Formats: sequence, structure tokens, C-alpha cells
Amino acid sequence: MSFRIAYLGPAGTFTEQAARRWDPDGRHETWPAPSVPEAIAALHEGRVGAAVVPFENSVEGSVPATLQSLLEADGVRITAEVLVEVEFSLLARPGTALEEVRVVATHPHAAAQTRAWLARTLPRARVVAETSTARAAQLVGEGEYDAAVAAPGAADAYGLVALAEGVADRAGAVTRFVVLQEGAPVPAPTGADRTTLVALIWQNRPGALLELLEQFAIRGIDLSRLESRPTGEGLGEYCFWIDADAHLDEPRLQETLVGLRRTTRDLRFFGSYPRADGRVPTVPAHADDTAYAQASAWVSSLGGSSPLTGPAGARGPTRR
Repeated sequence: MSFRIAYLGPAGTFTEQAARRWDPDGRHETWPAPSVPEAIAALHEGRVGAAVVPFENSVEGSVPATLQSLLEADGVRITAEVLVEVEFSLLARPGTALEEVRVVATHPHAAAQTRAWLARTLPRARVVAETSTARAAQLVGEGEYDAAVAAPGAADAYGLVALAEGVADRAGAVTRFVVLQEGAPVPAPTGADRTTLVALIWQNRPGALLELLEQFAIRGIDLSRLESRPTGEGLGEYCFWIDADAHLDEPRLQETLVGLRRTTRDLRFFGSYPRADGRVPTVPAHADDTAYAQASAWVSSLGGSSPLTGPAGARGPTRR
């Protein structure tokens, strides 16, 4: 079934590259959203069938706009991820000389990845933030700025030329993009999967984070990402974004989720999906499916009720 894919626009962004890599045959129409929140809003309203948004960068870290928008969205899940190697050029209108550049526009993440280069090459230039690198290039084409740090492909899109290529403080930077869908089933496990969660502890006290991490450690689940972010409820109120190297179908992760659900104030599940790099985690012998099956069979042999649900009809407290 064909549908529209929203991506952080305008045309020429790295997010557009990620969207086209996820849909290499071009079966779906793409739509450039003006911002990450508007891309997710279009998904929630049914105007698009998927949204591709930046999630984190190997140099600058997570993308706050995406994390905050996901926290505010209900029913949206990550179903895939795409990795794009980031390469920047300094783009300007034809006829512009490097020494004439006084104002450079770009996205804040791109500015962070080219800060030293810009300071060294254009020490007198002022850097201004735009919603995307492509939007910066678009505004250069319209005459609002002198130059933009953007993807090389944005030059053709907006009639610009490259004053410099390979602009970066550190080569090989990679941005991770995620594909969002609403009401989509969890993709089948591949053996190289990632699960994204957000956990809110009951209260800030000594050992609270340790208790959360122990839920993963004792079940042999590695975390590829752990980040604290403000909840917006007040100073000192934080939630934890977690990427776990396991799939929802694995007993070890299911047991972990039960433990987290009991011991946290709130737990949000944002999806289990294949890792773009295909890395297969190392699972300790005591935590693989065979070990769980043997342990479950032993408990059943004792003649009691389910160790997770308790006596028939019993229910724990319900939380979102």
C-alpha cells in the first residue's frame, strides 16, 4: 500500500536522504515537513503514513526536538532506523568570494560539527541557526544569508555553488534517523534489534538509577544508549531515554519490562526494530531463550500459578 512519508524539510536535507534510503524503490511520495513536531503531527492526524526524523548524531548527541515531540505523542512507534554519513559543504550564490562571507546559516547540529572549521576559516563571520541545513541553503538562494553549511546536494536544489567541501571538524560523523509510524505492529525479531524506552523514576533518591539499570544487568541486556532528559514538570524532574539491545519478543526483555513497570512511575515503549548496523548482541548463557524456557518449565512443574500474573484474575495497579 502506497502512502506519503514526511521528513524534515525542505528538499535537500539529510533527513530526505534517510527517507529515500528507507524507501529505495520510491514507492511512496515524500512530503517535506517544516519541523519535526509538524512531521509527527501529520503522522498522528493520518495525513502521512510514516515520518522520518533525526534522532541522534555521533558527534553532537540526541536531537532534543525529536525526543520532546515523541514524549508528547501517543501511539507513535519507531519501526526502523537509518544511518547516514554526514558530509557538509559551504554553499553560496554564484560569484560570492569566500572573503565576502559575513553571515553563515545552518542547523545547530551542523554548526556544532563545523565550529572549529568556521572559526578558523571565517573568523569574522556570524553563524545563525535555522530549522535545517536545507532551509539555510534555501534562504541563501533567496539572498537572506551569505552562505550555508549544508549537504552538498542542496547546491543544485537552490542554485548555489560550493565555496568549500568536506567542511567538518571530525570526519566520519554519522546521524541516526528513525522511521515513525502510528498503530504499526512491532517488526519481527532479526537477532540484531534495538528497543527504545523512556522511564520515569518514582522520585529522585540515592540508588534510583541503579535499581533501574539492575533490571537490565541481571537479565544480560546491554544498553547502547542511556540519557537523562527533563520531563518539563519542574527543575530536577528527569526521565531516562534507553536503547536496549534486545527485542520485545525475547523473554529476557519481557521480564525486564515487567520489572521496570513495577518499579518506575511511568514506562513508555517506543518500539523494537532492526538495528541499521546489523550488530548482533552477545547474550549470556543464563539469559538466552533456552535458559528462560527451562526456568519457566521448572516453575510450572511446581504446580503453582503463573509467576507473572499470580492467581487467576489478579491484576496489579494500572499505569499508562
